[in-house]
Amino acid sequence: MRISVTLLLLFFCHFTTTAQITVSGTVLDNSKINFVEAVGVISTGGKIAVTDSLGRYSIQAGADDSLYFIYNNKPTQKFAVNKIPNTAQFDISLHISVKSKYSLLKEVVVYSKNYKQDSAENRENYGEVFNYKKQGIQTSISPGGGVGLDVDEIINVFRFKRNKRLKAFQQRLEADEKEKYINYRFNKVFVKRITQLQSPALDSFLVWYRPTYEFAATASEIEFNQYILNASYHFKKTGVAGEAKKE
Repeated sequence: MRISVTLLLLFFCHFTTTAQITVSGTVLDNSKINFVEAVGVISTGGKIAVTDSLGRYSIQAGADDSLYFIYNNKPTQKFAVNKIPNTAQFDISLHISVKSKYSLLKEVVVYSKNYKQDSAENRENYGEVFNYKKQGIQTSISPGGGVGLDVDEIINVFRFKRNKRLKAFQQRLEADEKEKYINYRFNKVFVKRITQLQSPALDSFLVWYRPTYEFAATASEIEFNQYILNASYHFKKTGVAGEAKKE
């Protein structure tokens, strides 16, 4: 009986020490936008994996193993598997720069405003509307130091139609600014590069999986890229992509 219990304990200890954990994620360059292909992912336990064209990898490792990444024969530091907070999404950024599939033509240089410049200019042009607040009676100080009521503010308090119109215009400008920000992050060229979708399937994807402003404004580059990637898997799985191609 004692021998059986001892053997059982030894088997259990061996099983727990050799249990494999799946670690997966994405490898990006230092911009945290471009995916890095053909990166070697190596476990000290002897397993090897290679990132695909979208920088994705998946590897089996023991709980006591460590992982490191190799690109152009240059290894990274080792990462202990038991200290990885989320083994299902262990994304890393290498200190390298890779070229994107999309680049500027050498013969033509196009200067355009980015989202921040456009937003700043818009707020400057419509500063009175963006800074509009519900009017209230305010006091003013005369050159002689006397305190009195501001006549202009009293008049504006009772200009109900004007105030209502300004408030509605302000809300419309703010909503338009939010939509432009979503377009800035969820643009067609960027989404196409991640999903590999082509129109008209790409056009349908942009409508169906358009993120909210709150998510677009708060998500990190890696979180936003992962959202687009996961959404593309769901889109292709539902078969909608195939139907869009037929149309």
